[in-house]
Amino acid sequence: MRPDEFLRALDLLPAPLHGRTVALRHYARPTRCEHCQRIGDAVRLALTAAHWDELDSARQLIDAAEEQAVRHGSACLPRSNDQLGRGRVGRWAGASAPLVAATDASWKGRVGGIAYVVSDGHYGLRGRGTGPLDPTGSSRVLINELRAVDFLLSGYEDAPAGMTVLLDNLTALRYLHRWQAGRTEAMPSGYSLRPRRSAPQPTLVRLAEQVSRRPDLSFAHVKGHAGHALNEAADALSHMARRRLTETFDVRPRAQALVDAFLHDWHATC
Repeated sequence: MRPDEFLRALDLLPAPLHGRTVALRHYARPTRCEHCQRIGDAVRLALTAAHWDELDSARQLIDAAEEQAVRHGSACLPRSNDQLGRGRVGRWAGASAPLVAATDASWKGRVGGIAYVVSDGHYGLRGRGTGPLDPTGSSRVLINELRAVDFLLSGYEDAPAGMTVLLDNLTALRYLHRWQAGRTEAMPSGYSLRPRRSAPQPTLVRLAEQVSRRPDLSFAHVKGHAGHALNEAADALSHMARRRLTETFDVRPRAQALVDAFLHDWHATC
């Protein structure tokens, strides 16, 4: 599909579906990856359905494309377009500032998941496996707790001023405070700093530099598994992301319902 055709078709989609389809635009381009080709086929079929005013069909096709993209991972996806695994529960969009977010990570065997949830309804979840070039090293849990924070902050062009980020991992919190104090050279034991093919900098190097420039962000501890609504939501999403790598189920509606339920509890008590 030519870029001009894609853009014209986008104009036929309502706002929420429009944004989700833009995030999948990469897959509508020519590719040699069979997984990307299947995702792109679903996106193109969705735009064709929209042309014939079949918006329910278009929505189902985009749901399917997102599901396949989450399973495929981000190896073929440019970071600047990487919105896969992210969403928002719209009814909390009017939440008052400053915002509060929670991040978490889950790991079992050779697969893991990271996630975040924000008091204004934004959320994200992403699965991750290991391989021969995995740069994680020995501090797997700690590094993925920090990757979850990067996943949250990278979801914004500029993270909202004054946002509070809650973590249940004290070691990860200490690294964030070191970086915020300017000690950006501090890295978890075993984390590889070798150049990456998919990004100009290793994730934690980029995160350290970003955090050092944002004294307005607050990083605080929350006790895990203690009933804190945002922490429980992030924990559940990270488990869902991890399980999705080895099981088959529809991620988006489960994630939406889970986030909505926990945010209802959060806003009822805060």
